Amino acid sequence: CLLLAVCSPEQSRENLCAGRNMYSSEVFAYPMQLSLSKSWRKIKNMVHWSPFVMSFKKKYPWIQLAGHAGSFKAAANGRILKKHCESEQRCLDRLMNDVLKPYVPAYHGDIVKDGERYNQMEDLLAEFDSPCVMDCKMGVRTYLEEELIKARKKPSLRKDMYQKMIEVDPDAPTEEENVLRAVTKPRYMQWRETISSTATLGFRIEGIKKEDGTVNRDFKKTRTKEQVTEAFREFTRGNRNVLNSYLIRLKGIRATLETSPFFKCHEVIGSSLLFIHDKKEQAKVWMIDFGKTTPLPEGQVLQHNVPWVEGNREDGYLWGLDNLIQILTELSQKEDSH
Repeated sequence: CLLLAVCSPEQSRENLCAGRNMYSSEVFAYPMQLSLSKSWRKIKNMVHWSPFVMSFKKKYPWIQLAGHAGSFKAAANGRILKKHCESEQRCLDRLMNDVLKPYVPAYHGDIVKDGERYNQMEDLLAEFDSPCVMDCKMGVRTYLEEELIKARKKPSLRKDMYQKMIEVDPDAPTEEENVLRAVTKPRYMQWRETISSTATLGFRIEGIKKEDGTVNRDFKKTRTKEQVTEAFREFTRGNRNVLNSYLIRLKGIRATLETSPFFKCHEVIGSSLLFIHDKKEQAKVWMIDFGKTTPLPEGQVLQHNVPWVEGNREDGYLWGLDNLIQILTELSQKEDSH
């Protein structure tokens, strides 16, 4: 299964199990030399792309560039191995018996390899030829309520998070934070969500990989509907067949979520929708990254489309999905009229 999620270093260090958020812990690159524009970088200079980025085509070697050594391994029969995560395994086990099964990577149990325990998953790229890939992080927040509470109990100052903040927006820190040259983790976590479309649309683009191997992760401040629309237009090149295939898949996911027992009783945090298409106009979307998806107390359910107030555990997943469907619908209609 190929997931293309971009991981912030603090997330990678502190929560491997939760996937890039937090599937994202390894980086693999396709070895080619490319002439790139300012916003597109050579893969060899890349970041933390997650997880299943093992190959575009089996005959091409992939090079691990960064991340947690040994977290992912290639496997036979169209599978990939991810270092075992108990919470994600529980989710995948349940999803294999849920109506959402067609929309998530097939899970084939765990296996011990070279003394390490791994989860076996489907390689989502196997059927595609030099695919384009986009990772969209769903929901109005990418941290669990318990993470926020825990961080508040020990509000240590983080110079690394301050540095990341000013790299994105030099005016973001307060006067006191500038003096200290540090911010607390809760402050950083909440600020990070407000600068992207996570806050405005209920999802954000984490990264895009083009068919030539170039990547763009410069979406931290992509916040408006117009900006997101333009990113999707560039990603799909305005191809109506690809857009319509994505819409069919997204609407199928939307309808299935309404009937899913799993979705009703889980807080879905840090999970992504993975978009993959290729030059043959094959296009599919999968739900990925379940390391931070947690079950609710017995008897509690979520609506997934109402505002989050600390304590209600709402994640805004459906709100984000509805906005995503609307954006692609409008984009498809515009391209259809050209």
